[in-house]
Amino acid sequence: MVEAPAGPWLLLIHQLPPKPPYLRVKIWRRLQAIGAVPIKNSVYVLPNTDDAREDFEWILREIRSESGDASLCEARLVDGLTDDEVRRLFTEAREADYRALCAEIRAFAQATLPPRARTLSDEVRAQVDSAVARFRKRLADVAKIDFFTAPGREAAEGLVAGLEQRTTPARAGRSVAPRRMAVADVRRRTWVTRKGIHIDRIACAWLVRRFIDPEAAFKFVPARGYAPAARELRFDMFDAEFTHDGDLCSFEVMLRDFGLDDPALHAVAEVVHDVDLKDAKFDREETRGVDHLIAGLAWANAGDEERLAQGSAVFDGLYAYFGRRKSTRRDE
Repeated sequence: MVEAPAGPWLLLIHQLPPKPPYLRVKIWRRLQAIGAVPIKNSVYVLPNTDDAREDFEWILREIRSESGDASLCEARLVDGLTDDEVRRLFTEAREADYRALCAEIRAFAQATLPPRARTLSDEVRAQVDSAVARFRKRLADVAKIDFFTAPGREAAEGLVAGLEQRTTPARAGRSVAPRRMAVADVRRRTWVTRKGIHIDRIACAWLVRRFIDPEAAFKFVPARGYAPAARELRFDMFDAEFTHDGDLCSFEVMLRDFGLDDPALHAVAEVVHDVDLKDAKFDREETRGVDHLIAGLAWANAGDEERLAQGSAVFDGLYAYFGRRKSTRRDE
């Protein structure tokens, strides 16, 4: 007898008793905490991993201990929802978590930090240190259940790092000094970033090929556990050479560090910033359309090379548009 291959998903199917009334909320919170998403009423899904199986089994036992009914299944989708659509449910759930965290960090910074102060009082410094610890814990909790690397993680990481910098006396109140890297020093390199590229990573890769090294090679790797090889440069990922820095997205960091002082590029950067960080800092009229276009492009193309090829055409057009305008300022 041939054993059927395991499905890529685990499904928890449950039915809860009407009493006690708190049980439904309790189980819902448990499912939220492990990163499960619903695909139907009382049907929750996780990727089929050992950790996910253990998480579901604990919840299954809890449901049964309260006289409920639950089953745990391995599943392979045949009709209806596709694998990509289920992955999108996970990504959208984690993206919402990252956006909420970013909004909380910005609100804290606005309410707590004097905008022009070069030093902080001991009281404010203690508040910031406590908040950084709390935000890092929240970020780690979300990242743990971010199974398909939602794009908002780097934005949240950059905001936490920027907040942390304010408590370092040598850097408090100052902007990060640009590295002013020479384009000649980074040619004939392999550029590495996370799989599932979206707005910031597509824009960075386009910038590299268009303005830094037309022959650049790219490698798309898992978000966690990648050790760079010799002559590899990472971007828009944790601990990368080019990634979010405070309130700058990775594209803005590249412009800063390479000294690319082109008004059309800076206009593109404002669009990328607002799409990536969702903070409406620049509020350009082009942003909403680019956001929808890149989202549709990503949903239609699972492969990173195809996303990069089509996304590069979008940025070619956007750069040409800003280059032809009399002014690239958003208020004209």
